[in-house]
Amino acid sequence: MGDVWYQRAVRVPQGWGGQRIVLRFGSATHRAVVWVDDAEVAAHEGGYTPFEADITDLVVPGAEHRVTVVVNNTLSWQSIPPGHVKETPDGPRQRYFHDFFNYAGLHRSVWLYTTPRTYISDITVFTRLAGSTGSVEYHLEAVGGEEHEVRVTLRDADGTEVARAAGAQGGLTVEDVHPWRPGEGHLYHLHAELWGTSDTPADTYPLPVGVRTVAVEGSRFFINGEPFYFTGFGKHEDSPVRGKGHDDAFMVHDFALMEWLGANSFRTSHYPYAEEALEYADRHGIVVIGETPAVGLNAELGATLAEAVFTTFSEHTINTATQDVHRQAIREMIARDKNHPCVVIWSIANEPESHTGASFSYFDPLVAETRRLDPTRPVAFANFMTATPDRDLISGLFDVLMLNRYYGWYKDLADLAAAERHLEAELRAWTQKHDKPIIMTEYGADALMGLHGVMPSPWTEDYQADVLAMYHRVFDRVDAVVGEQIWNFADFATAPGLLRVDGNKKGVFTRDRRPKTSTRLLRERWREHR
Repeated sequence: MGDVWYQRAVRVPQGWGGQRIVLRFGSATHRAVVWVDDAEVAAHEGGYTPFEADITDLVVPGAEHRVTVVVNNTLSWQSIPPGHVKETPDGPRQRYFHDFFNYAGLHRSVWLYTTPRTYISDITVFTRLAGSTGSVEYHLEAVGGEEHEVRVTLRDADGTEVARAAGAQGGLTVEDVHPWRPGEGHLYHLHAELWGTSDTPADTYPLPVGVRTVAVEGSRFFINGEPFYFTGFGKHEDSPVRGKGHDDAFMVHDFALMEWLGANSFRTSHYPYAEEALEYADRHGIVVIGETPAVGLNAELGATLAEAVFTTFSEHTINTATQDVHRQAIREMIARDKNHPCVVIWSIANEPESHTGASFSYFDPLVAETRRLDPTRPVAFANFMTATPDRDLISGLFDVLMLNRYYGWYKDLADLAAAERHLEAELRAWTQKHDKPIIMTEYGADALMGLHGVMPSPWTEDYQADVLAMYHRVFDRVDAVVGEQIWNFADFATAPGLLRVDGNKKGVFTRDRRPKTSTRLLRERWREHR
């Protein structure tokens, strides 16, 4: 708990003279301060989104410089996710309210890169479909290029130009468009250029673009005007040895396992994943629910996971300062991921308290800010099990109902007949209260690899499979259900606790990705019946 220091000597390439030089961190969990030599260049709060610093005036091309970063993993009432430090006779101890290990540090790449002094700083694209015609609206931002001309071209996957436009804002029309769709990650290539008086562009900016639409109408969810049913998982960036450190090989293997099962989607529970994961999902047509790190905003979970008794929203716990950090996390997630066609929903929290007036006051402006930043995607949050339709107060603010439910495990343990009745009754109660699509974003049961019994009983692989089968029967009877994402894809590390045996065992794969019995059930359902 506390600070950890990283330091490295780097030599700036001699050929970078005259360029703008930038130091970029893919993430630093949960906060960081950065120096180049003895000059502080950046400070950032939040563990899962990138930040960078322009260090052009601090470094000399061809020379060696020292990069230092101090990363702090302490969680407080004003961090996202929240936590608190408990003073004990043996010293301070970190307590937190999320059910996964509080890995911290530099989990993603650190880069030195260059741009021209006049450069394109950002592009935002929105896409539409009208029959066989697609459109790409773009908005480009440039620095130092007030007198420069912007030229934009759009090319198909084979390099054929299909549209062009001029100006910092504009539209591109694509006849006989090839849409991005689930299972088929077709991408166009937008190429923006900044031109001055030279015979070469001052800067260029390539951006993959998937032309697709997302819409919610009543209790149905549409991609490209076609009803879509989510199958897949809540996942974690978690693996043996590396913890949350990004690993390309593990990522590709996980996607291959999801394809083997027939899964078409996943949620980035409970934080934005590495950019490589979204780029891979774009190219392979995998649908993603993008989620902020706002997990653990719930006194009930705090009492269970950290033996902490508190009021969730108050002047001294989660307050307006926390809300500001949460708002910034939403902004940074959307800024980073807005152009990924794979992302179809913004989830702004996981299992927060949602049955009090204070929770409504907290979330109302955050939902408004999310819609302001991106009016094209639905907004949702993952609802906690005790926030039933008769208690929940905030779901009316959102577009999609995402429910986390554990009938047959935390409730009705070993009584699947009762669990099935209670699950269906609750889902039907939600349909009476809200005409919205329902995605079951968490359901499942812990299972120890290799544990079986004559009668399926809790913790056996057989019982986990029976729990999933029970949920699927109910889903097939409730029309408003438009998705099923099991908790979890693979076993993962957690803080020590009596509810956990070497971590959370709700994965349908072990932590080292060996399949449990339930994977056979899922493969049959998702590959053959959907």
